[in-house]
Amino acid sequence: MRAEIQNIVAEIEKSLDLLAQRMNWETAEFRLEEFNARVEDPNLWDDPAAAQKLMRERQMLVDAIDTYKSIKQELVDNIELIELGEMEEDSEVVGEAESALKALRDKAAQKELEALLDGETDPNDAFLEIKAGAGGTEACDWASMLARMYVRWAESRGYEVDLQEEQAGAEAGIKSVTYQIKGHNAYGWLKSESGTHRLVRISPFGKGTRETSFAAVGAYPVIDDNIEVVVNPAEIRIDTYRSSGAGGQHVNTTDSAVRITHIPTGIVVTSSEKSQHQNRDIAMKALKSRLYQMELDRRNAEVNALHEAKGDAGWGNQIRSYVMQPYQMVKDLRTQYETADTKGVLDGDLDGFMAATLAMKVAGKSRADAQGE
Repeated sequence: MRAEIQNIVAEIEKSLDLLAQRMNWETAEFRLEEFNARVEDPNLWDDPAAAQKLMRERQMLVDAIDTYKSIKQELVDNIELIELGEMEEDSEVVGEAESALKALRDKAAQKELEALLDGETDPNDAFLEIKAGAGGTEACDWASMLARMYVRWAESRGYEVDLQEEQAGAEAGIKSVTYQIKGHNAYGWLKSESGTHRLVRISPFGKGTRETSFAAVGAYPVIDDNIEVVVNPAEIRIDTYRSSGAGGQHVNTTDSAVRITHIPTGIVVTSSEKSQHQNRDIAMKALKSRLYQMELDRRNAEVNALHEAKGDAGWGNQIRSYVMQPYQMVKDLRTQYETADTKGVLDGDLDGFMAATLAMKVAGKSRADAQGE
């Protein structure tokens, strides 16, 4: 077996070891038996919330076990194919097995990263907010480009994207937009995107000059019934109004839109679906999501100071730069991960950036440490 392939096998084995550690492989099968026994309990659904939590935990364990076993079996099968092909001097069989091992290495590395998404709310759906910052019309256009980028990223992962609220820009683009992204680990991945995103390009609005624009992105976990967030009714103001926007399939124009203002914090959330009752429910979930995120930030202030970019969407607060003139480059300022494929990134190819940020946080590196490297 060639040295290059031996190194790939070693990388896959390392990923398998880490996957086994994350799920405590030694006891995984016994824990699954316990889950299966509890699922068969006829009284399980007497408490629907507890039952749903149990089913989610069981499915996560099943997925982890299946992933580990399938990668391990593919590794064994392809090693055997290479050894057989070398014995029979069949270069075609060897080549196909080596290609399969390279693909398996990438799959194992991806699953290894996903296994690190073990925060309390990482598996949850996410609210994603995008707001135009400094730059006027240019910034509004940039915010709409980011909205398209994240929608494409979500759809490429099979996530469901629901538009919650949209405010059109005065001349072009959007001032703000809020989506609910539904899918397993949606928040776990999107949380790394919170911060200011900076764009440098030649203005498309007839100026012919190089312009710098900013937009702020915020990701917040959708809080389910298993996480209690208490909202004092005396501390909120609920308004109904006729929604408005630039028109089109994503914008409703009914009198049922709901705006909830949390007076102590100044947080404002809105929802513009067709049903006023549905809007109240969605807006309240969004408010609880924001309040929960604030509490997480308070508990982890030191970590956030190292890893999160806070402040206004403008100079000095950006986490990522998208440069389209005079050269093509997208660069994350926390991890130094970069690519010249600006088109691919703006079309939703964000996995590399998200993975790099997650790996940096798991390694315990600060933003300064990453930049120093």
